[in-house]
This record gives sequence, C-alpha cells and structure tokens, in this order.
Amino acid sequence: MDAARRALRGLVMASTVRIHRADVGYALDEPATFLGSGFFIAPSWVLTCAHVARGGEGGGIVVVYESAPGLGMSAVPATVVATLPDGPGPESGNWPAPDLALVRLGEPVDHECVYVSERPAAYFGEGKVLYAGWTVVEGRLQFLDGPLSVQGTIGGWSTDVQMRLGENDLPHGVSGGPVIDPVRGEVIGVLKSRSRHARGGTSTGLEQLRTLPVPPDVPRAEHDDLYQAVFHAHDRYHRDRQRHPDGRRHTWVDVQSQLGARPGRTLTPDERVQLLGRLADLPPPASTRSLLDILDSLPDFQTPLPLPAPRAWRDGLGALYECARGDGALDLILDYAVRAMAAERPFVTPSTPEAEEALWDWAWQAAQRLGVRHRRSLAAQRINGFLSGRPAVVAAPGTGRPGGRADRDEARTAQPCVLLELVQRHWEPDRCDWSVCAVAPGGEAVRLEEAERAPLAGLPAPLAAPLAEAFRRCDEPGRPAVLQVALPHSLLGLDVDDWRLRPDDPPLGVLRPVVLRCSDRDQLPEDDEAASYGADRLDIDEERRARWRWLHAHRAKAEVLDCDEGLRKPVPPVEQLRGLSHGTVPVLCRWGDHRYEDDAAALARIVRGGFGVALWRRPRGRPEAVCGEFHRGSFDEIAGPASAYRLPDVVHALRSRLRSGRPDAFWADGIALLYDDPHQPLPGTGDLLEAP
Repeated sequence: MDAARRALRGLVMASTVRIHRADVGYALDEPATFLGSGFFIAPSWVLTCAHVARGGEGGGIVVVYESAPGLGMSAVPATVVATLPDGPGPESGNWPAPDLALVRLGEPVDHECVYVSERPAAYFGEGKVLYAGWTVVEGRLQFLDGPLSVQGTIGGWSTDVQMRLGENDLPHGVSGGPVIDPVRGEVIGVLKSRSRHARGGTSTGLEQLRTLPVPPDVPRAEHDDLYQAVFHAHDRYHRDRQRHPDGRRHTWVDVQSQLGARPGRTLTPDERVQLLGRLADLPPPASTRSLLDILDSLPDFQTPLPLPAPRAWRDGLGALYECARGDGALDLILDYAVRAMAAERPFVTPSTPEAEEALWDWAWQAAQRLGVRHRRSLAAQRINGFLSGRPAVVAAPGTGRPGGRADRDEARTAQPCVLLELVQRHWEPDRCDWSVCAVAPGGEAVRLEEAERAPLAGLPAPLAAPLAEAFRRCDEPGRPAVLQVALPHSLLGLDVDDWRLRPDDPPLGVLRPVVLRCSDRDQLPEDDEAASYGADRLDIDEERRARWRWLHAHRAKAEVLDCDEGLRKPVPPVEQLRGLSHGTVPVLCRWGDHRYEDDAAALARIVRGGFGVALWRRPRGRPEAVCGEFHRGSFDEIAGPASAYRLPDVVHALRSRLRSGRPDAFWADGIALLYDDPHQPLPGTGDLLEAP
C-alpha cells in the first residue's frame, strides 16, 4: 500500500502545474511572476481557479510543469478559455463559487493528466483527502502536498456546494491545485481558498464544470461543446495510456488497482477506464434531458440525481454508482452502455460506427458474467437500436469537407500548383540540387529557378524568392496554390511544411496546402519480401493508377500499418500491402523515431506497393506520446471528404487549427501527406502515364 501511495504522489506531482504571468520569460523559477497552481485535466487542458488564471493580464498566462523527475521545468504559453462564473471577476474580495477556470495550452506537449472522478464530490462524506500545489518557501518555488480532513460542506440546494477542509495549513499559491481521494486514487476537487482564521480552507467539486455554457445550437462536432470536448479527451487519454505500456511509469489505473479501488464495487479500474474510453469515442448525448431519459429508463434506478445534473456519458455512469440498487450492479451498467450505443446523436463522424461496435464488444464480453436472460435482453436492445436507423454523417463546419455534387466537381477542377524538386547529391549527402516550377492546370511546367550544391540545412533562405514568385503566379483569391515537394525517399521526412520564407511569416503548411511526392520510385531499395518487385513493375504501376482513380471517386479509409493500440509493429511486406483495398490510405503512427530497423523501409514499402496517398507523423522528439487521438483523428479526417481530392485541403486546415492553438487539432502535430498523382509525371522522369 505504501508503494501505491508513493506512486500516486508521483502522478499527482507530474500533473500539478504552476501558473505564471505571461512575462515569465526564461526565469521559470521567479516567484514574482507566480500566480498559483493548477493541474492537467486532459491533454493540453489545465484546470485551476478563476482568481488564479485571471491574475494574468489580457487572458495570457504561462503554464510551467515537469512531466517526470529529473526532466527539468518547461514552460508553455496558454490562454484562459472559460471561467465559472463567467466575467472579469470582483474588483476586491474573494471570487464567488465555483471559482474555476479552464486553460488551453498554446502548443502540444507531452504531460501526465490526473484521473477525474466521475462521481460528485458531495458524495465523498467525511474522511481524509490529499491536496497538492506550489508555494514559495524561503524565496523559492516548491511543490507542497499533504492530508486534509473533510469537515462538511458550504452551500445548500444550489450548485455552489463547496467542501470544508481542515487540520493542515494551506499557504499562498496552492489555490487551483488538485484535491485527491486517497482511497480511490482519483481527483475530486480544486483547492479554492484558505481559511483566514483557522487551518484549512475550501475546495470546489469538479462536477461544477457541468455548469459550463451549453452551445445555443446543436453541436456539429465534439469541439463545439467545451465540457464534452475536455472530458472526452480525458477519458480517451486514460484508456489509450493504459493501452500504451511503459515500464518506467505507473498509470493512474495501475495505482488504483494497487490501492484496491473498485468503482461502484462492480468494475475494476481497468474495466472502468476501458468503458469510459469507449463511451468517449461516441458523440455525446444529444442533451442533458436525453441523458436523464436514458437513466430514468433503466430498471431499478433510484433518484434523485445530484446537482448539477449529469451532462456527459461519464456523468451518467457515475450516477449509477450512487443511485443504483446494489451500488452500480453490472447488469445496470451494461443496460446503460447499450442504451448509449443506440442513443440519438447530435452528430456522427466516420469513426462512430466503429466506436459503437467496440462498445458492444466490451459490453458483450462483460455480460458473460451475467445470466443468459440478461444477455438476451442486451442483444435485443442492440438489434432494436440498429433497426431504428442512424443519421447520416454531418461534416463539421470549417473543415473543407465537401457538402454536395457542386463541391466535388469544383474539387476536380484542375488548378495551377507550385513544384519544388530536391535531388540529393549522394556523394555530398548534406547538399542537394533544387528547382522551382510553376505548373499550369494542363500539366505544363515552367521552371523559374534552379541551383546546385545547396546545403540542406539552409534551404529556406535561397528558396524564398523563387517560391514567392511561383506563388504569385499560381495563387488565386481565397485559394492558395498547392506546393508539391518532390523528394527522394530518403528525404521524405523533411519538414518543408514548417519552413518560413521570412522570419515573421507563419509556416508554409499554415499558409497553403503542402504535399509530398516521391521522385525516385524506380530506385527504391528492395528488401527480401519485395524481391519480386522488378518482375511486377508494370502491374504495380497499373495498380497505382487504379488506386488513385478509386480514391478520387469514392470515400477513403485510413489504415494504421505500424501500430496496434500503442504497440509498434512492422509495416507489412509489399505483397501484403498490395492486397489492401483500393480505398485504403496507409497511415504510419511510429515512423521516424529511429529506434527500429524497419523505419527506413516503411515508406519505401508503401510507395513500392502502389500507393500514391499516405499519411504519417514526424515524432517531434516525443516517441512516447500516447497515439490514440492520432489514430482516431486520422480515421475521421481521411474518411471525411467524399474523395481524396480534398485531402490536401484537410491537412492544410488541420495545420491552421494547430497553429491557432486548437487542442482538437494537436494530434496532427508533425503530420505529412504523400499525394503523388501518377497522371502528373515529374519533369524529366520520362514516365509514360495515361491521361487522367
């Protein structure tokens, strides 16, 4: 038990952050800029007190954290997105309850997230809790934690219920830190204030986040509802974190299991996190009323429900722990899961059917612990849900997805593009020859400039002027030309989309679509599995054209080739890749971390296999990043457009959203798109390809 509590403390330390004013600069340990504490509640989201977050100026603050012992403190800019209550706050005195703020990071970073209880803090009752935060001790910023006793609540029937805490000092700076249930190993609240006349203070339960504003219109995507977006990301993170083994770090589920916690006395911590992760893959409930109707329809469910009312699937599950006969009996939980699977949807995404199937697989496996009568009932509910039908996929606004025939026809219209071709000098691997062309809609290329022996490390500077001229020739109002970058396979990892032609410019990939082409398909190295490639060259060229035609006439489907639920696996051999359907877009999750012998051959196999469209991500120095959101995002974004014509625009939109600090796009950090049209041969290659 002591080892489990030490591991719990380590997770709390890794998740607890300092909030500083935006002028912190490089002095990360300067107490003068320190505002208070907070903690990571979901990837790229920090929860703190409103009075802490609003201590900065203009909504801009800096989050300072240390993700693991010995790694040192890191700082990332952040923005206050929402406060409860909303508004500038009082000019003097304490902030009114609930005094909470959600802070969004300005860029993707790796960090630990707390596990947030799905049951309201008001159910905690009397006992001990733990707290954590940062404070100034003898002129230095230091982490502080310890126990507190629960001494009752402040509030009444309203939603402003706070927990009174005592028997320990709460120094200045710990406000905004987490309050932890040490028995279940989960966070239940936020430290709000310290007592002026006695030891201790107050905390606010995290269920108060349910009072965040509900969107006035029907949400068309998860990120339209801040509450749902944050907690879906939270639940998927912990599910994916458990799937991604790392012997050096405990997970919250590992610690909860060591503590002997059993949510609702029915599920193990691992079963709970798997269920919540599958529920978070679904679109949220259509409304709070629809969620309450589902709860009311469950047999043996006892009301009343606590305030604030449940709003997300996880909230409904937490309510079952307290209100169900038998404290959340398994049959009731499974009935709830199947009703969620068949519920009315405010929107659906391409991954929704797969998410429903995964939830059903989990429920049916768990149902083997029940009698045959209840299994028949679950199967009947599932069949009835399918018979009721499903709404059509609704595209999220602003993603560039086609909405009708006119959009698809417009996407097929030939557009001018800019072609940048790099040729590596094998006897000087750090140098290359380059050329810039403006390519007319008919395919005629006008070479604007070229050079030899340019250093690879300094390419953006000499390319700035010729690329700017090419863009002027090819851009149209509201429609920047696509930049095609033709590279030998050994340079396909080059981050051209991150180049800045001028120091103050945004990256190229934010300004316009940037796609990659492979310029040396005929010279790719062969491996043992592909020994037959030479004999099948003509067949593979025909497959390449057939795949391209299919992808540009039908909806595509992503397939992750090198990762299985967080576990690295080799990319299949060429002959096996050729067996994939023509609608497949290969996706590489683990490419480029240079820890596996297969890295160098992965993309070469895909190109040899006849694929002209593929997606991968560069590791950005974060090889241990949890990859569930990348898998999910790739699946939805690739399957979103009616054809692959829109994929360059989709990737461009993702990079723009990433640049603007949208956490829903952080999964796309470092993505690259191979988009190599076999009907548009590169100048000088001598390819004899049919007209499109």
